[in-house]
Amino acid sequence: MFGRSRGTFSPLLEAEVCSIMIQVTRGCVGEVMSRRALLTDANHRSPCKIDLQMVQITLRVLSRPNPTALPTIYRTLGPDWDERVLPSIVNEVLKSVVAQFNASQLITQREQVSRLISRNLRERAMDFNILLDDVSITHLAFGKEYTAAVEAKQVAQQEAERARFLVEKALQDKKSIIIRAQGEAKSAEMIGEAMRNNPGFIQLRRIEAAREIAGTLSGSSNRMFLDASSLQLNLGEVKGDETHAGTNNS
Repeated sequence: MFGRSRGTFSPLLEAEVCSIMIQVTRGCVGEVMSRRALLTDANHRSPCKIDLQMVQITLRVLSRPNPTALPTIYRTLGPDWDERVLPSIVNEVLKSVVAQFNASQLITQREQVSRLISRNLRERAMDFNILLDDVSITHLAFGKEYTAAVEAKQVAQQEAERARFLVEKALQDKKSIIIRAQGEAKSAEMIGEAMRNNPGFIQLRRIEAAREIAGTLSGSSNRMFLDASSLQLNLGEVKGDETHAGTNNS
């Protein structure tokens, strides 16, 4: 109620209650329904600064006055209590909470940051007899410099990973070449030893080579006749023939 002699005073009258007033007293209609507001620190002061980077946070706040404290609210703050109080306490709470986290934690621990902001803001609003039904972060963004730095860091990490992969690939290729060379050397050594110790090994290799050549040519549409030299069946005989001829001449 508002009286001309003493201003706003109790009692409170709920909706749909009729009462007879004398002319020196008039009623003040106050809303106790929740009001929705989007508040950001950048609308009123410079954005919060962390790690030498600028961060902008926007909150969605659903607020309503404490019904039992309406006379006090209207007497001290007026009907636009939300516009008078919420921007200042939102800036105050945001800066105090953001100062506890670094840039990466604000992103990775967003839920924890939101809970801390909600708790501190509710406690601060109670000092003004304001109830907050919901507080949530709707927008969190960093400055262009920070975004560019993050992108540059990601590119550098990818380039470093690519360089590491190329170095690892080169090392594996080197090992593969060494192992292949060692295997070929060992194979040549074993073949030479087998040729020295077992004369029949040469004949076996000639037969294998002849079968491979014959198998390749059998798929051709051309008909041809191959002698022993074409099938490499006379390998190893030239040296023997020359040795035999030299013995006869002597």
